[in-house]
Amino acid sequence: MSDGSSAATRPYKILTGNSNRPLAEAISAYLNLPLTKASVKRFSDQEVFVEINENVRGEDVFFVQSTCHPANDNLMELLVALDALKRGSARRITAVLPYYGYARQDRKSGPRTPISAKLVANLITSAGAHRVLTLDLHAGQIQGFFDIPTDNLYAAPVFTKDITDNYGTDNLMIVSPDVGGVVRARDIARRLDVELAIIDKRRERAGVSEVMNIIGDVKGRRCLLVDDIVDSAGTLCNAAVALMEAGAESVSAYVTHGVLSGGAVARVSSSPMKELVTTDSIQATEAVRLAHNVRQITIAPLLGDAIDRISHERSVSSLFR
Repeated sequence: MSDGSSAATRPYKILTGNSNRPLAEAISAYLNLPLTKASVKRFSDQEVFVEINENVRGEDVFFVQSTCHPANDNLMELLVALDALKRGSARRITAVLPYYGYARQDRKSGPRTPISAKLVANLITSAGAHRVLTLDLHAGQIQGFFDIPTDNLYAAPVFTKDITDNYGTDNLMIVSPDVGGVVRARDIARRLDVELAIIDKRRERAGVSEVMNIIGDVKGRRCLLVDDIVDSAGTLCNAAVALMEAGAESVSAYVTHGVLSGGAVARVSSSPMKELVTTDSIQATEAVRLAHNVRQITIAPLLGDAIDRISHERSVSSLFR
């Protein structure tokens, strides 16, 4: 931050687990506040053990942990760390979840199936969190799954600045890769004052997507796909092919959470996509770092500002604009 505050004047502490230490260090550097020392270890049978190496009694504490791959290990680290902070008598504990795993299981998809997003919310609350700070939840209703205050930040301001700096707005068209993401894509289009197109997609079976129809004239336009999660990248790559076949001049994509599991990076690299831009809510793998058309932009300033505002009991809504 540029306000010149020192660590001594910051009324809070920041800790992190192993899921995304580079992001936590970037937040720490932005806030000019060293990370509080903690040890996250595993016994020989892979049980998680967390020890906070500094006094947190009466402190306002923020624990940064994405519940990304390996999702269960990172989730368990989070829960054990929250319990350690609670038993260390921290005054207030905020779980900072740049990426909230299990969010895609936000409804009963059939008989006798779980709502895992709600279950994980219950676990985080029971473990000791007093509030949650997260980014671009897969579905807005997940915010209501928590029985504690939850701030859901949006990557849109970060994306619009990057799009303006690297693409401009001339002949640009924002594209939602499916009907479910229209609200998110429309928000980006509104911020940039450009037109919006929608891809009507039908999924034949789980994990396989098929582009059916493009709503909007994309011929000769520079198209930017906007979504919240890219996992297998099948949807995005199929959308890119459909847009190019419809006459688009170029196709790129902005996605908040780059899960990119399995052969996703190779799929993106061999697709007609000019570039895939994700945030660093999930730490980049070696494959991502080496890919010629995948780029990460940081959300550390956004999360850092939100942490500082929460600790000082100030509004975070201005960060959404």
